[in-house]
Amino acid sequence: MILSVWAPAAKSMEVVAADRRIALSRAADGYWQADLDVSVLRDGYKYSIDGGEPRPDPRSRWQPDGVHGASHVLETPELAHGPAFRPKPLDAGVIYELHIGTFTPAGTYAAAEARLGYLVELGITHVELMPLATFPGGRGWGYDGVDLFAPLPAYGAPRELAHFVDACHERGLAVLLDVVYNHLGPDGNYLGSYGPYFTDRVKTPWGDAINYDGAASDEVRRFVIDNALMWLRDYGFDGLRLDAVHAIYSFEAVHILEELAAAVHRYGARSNRALVLIAESDLNDPRLVHSAARGGYGLDAHWADDFHHAVHRYFTGETGGYYADFQGLADLAKALTQGYVYQGQYSVFRGRRHGRPPRAVAPEQLVVCAQNHDQIGNRACGERLSMLLDPQRLKAIAALTVLSPFVPLLFQGEEWGASTPFLYFTDHQDPRLARAVSEGRAREFASFRWTGEIPDPQARDTFERSKLDWSEPARAPHAELLDWYRRLIAIRAARAARKDARARPRAAFDVRAEWLRFDYAGVLAVFNFAAAPQRVALPQRTAQGTWELALASDLAPGASELDSSGARAEIAANGTRVYKRK
Repeated sequence: MILSVWAPAAKSMEVVAADRRIALSRAADGYWQADLDVSVLRDGYKYSIDGGEPRPDPRSRWQPDGVHGASHVLETPELAHGPAFRPKPLDAGVIYELHIGTFTPAGTYAAAEARLGYLVELGITHVELMPLATFPGGRGWGYDGVDLFAPLPAYGAPRELAHFVDACHERGLAVLLDVVYNHLGPDGNYLGSYGPYFTDRVKTPWGDAINYDGAASDEVRRFVIDNALMWLRDYGFDGLRLDAVHAIYSFEAVHILEELAAAVHRYGARSNRALVLIAESDLNDPRLVHSAARGGYGLDAHWADDFHHAVHRYFTGETGGYYADFQGLADLAKALTQGYVYQGQYSVFRGRRHGRPPRAVAPEQLVVCAQNHDQIGNRACGERLSMLLDPQRLKAIAALTVLSPFVPLLFQGEEWGASTPFLYFTDHQDPRLARAVSEGRAREFASFRWTGEIPDPQARDTFERSKLDWSEPARAPHAELLDWYRRLIAIRAARAARKDARARPRAAFDVRAEWLRFDYAGVLAVFNFAAAPQRVALPQRTAQGTWELALASDLAPGASELDSSGARAEIAANGTRVYKRK
């Protein structure tokens, strides 16, 4: 096999195997190569640059002994896949974000695979895995990965990951992977010793920025694009979620995101696969999903944070941080119909104007949620909305999210109102880094005048407490909320099957009376957010038909849902109704 590594400034390069050192030869463009029998590397290998301390391969495919251990060769026949899979398009999609380590008690790919039938029954179409690139220790969120080509050993071997993806496909589930291309973690990060992978011209909140536009950045871009294609090709993922693209700094004429999108879509066309790239972004910038011909980057979708912020602000009343920018029902209705609340107006939180109008952005190009790993885990005690709100309001939020015109994302356990938190947890092996993380977390929330105990990210109990309790979905009150989600997702699926491309979302609301009405593609949702029952007018009858009740959170079986004229619904306090066209 050809072993190849990029180290443009090196004067010599050796591969250090278990029982020998072998010199590599200088090749073109700063690469070093050696043609070796794979048996030489069977027990692992590292590289020595200019005779220095051996370190792992930047493109290591397997790090069974962790970020400082030897690299291991992984031959792609080990990752053989089943028949070609065609995922549902995003406009018919419901994404389920999960963390392999806390989704089940065992925290492995095999254990997660055993729960796939549950996700199918729920109506999920896309499973999104939090990052898998190897990071220090055996537990963490994954955003401090350092071996981008090697899946974390704690969850299982590479072939078990490939098997998990195949098992999803066999059940009709697409699989997305969260990848981090804006920074690397600090511990085990040897990348900078090989070449100019990082830049000090800009900084991210989490560490050195990646060099996408400075000298020698062509090979840095190649490294990242090769990584994306590896996950899609060798493991069979159907798309990638790109973490925090607002912290990817690329000032060349062709942005790295545009180059990445072009490469992924070329590969998808060659392999006859519908692959998607979804950006996490807080920019409210439609250029992320506009085509290159229109001056955009050509990504398939991006997260629309304003929806979450408007929902959370309205239902919890919290006004700290970015919630200060959101005011009530008007913002909630705008988020529900347009995706962006901020389209260029002044943001108090940012102290400047923010966003631009989402012109030529289709609903399926925006992913929305009421909860996700960040919004829960970055709270002091990892509280879910189910720990902050009553069941009726949880049902209202579910209807707003699932029936929005956009692509809904649910976070593991949200659908049954899980009582387990999702905390911030780490397993740093470097004692100084571990101490800094623990102390930094405590200081962060002390500045918010938080008076309760802050869970220590390094404590194993913090991780264990974050695991889902799978006895909950079958018992009250969780079972009722789970059934509500199932019914909403079924209504959404039926709407997607018959949706007219010309359909446009419409909303009406009354701030004083506290009701909201939302109508999209033949499905009407009506909400009474007031503390007392009230009648809410339905849209007038049209040639398309009248409204038929499909789901209600406030009605006993057999109860009447309309007044005698059929034009108004009598809705209980905090009640939610969903209607379909007859």
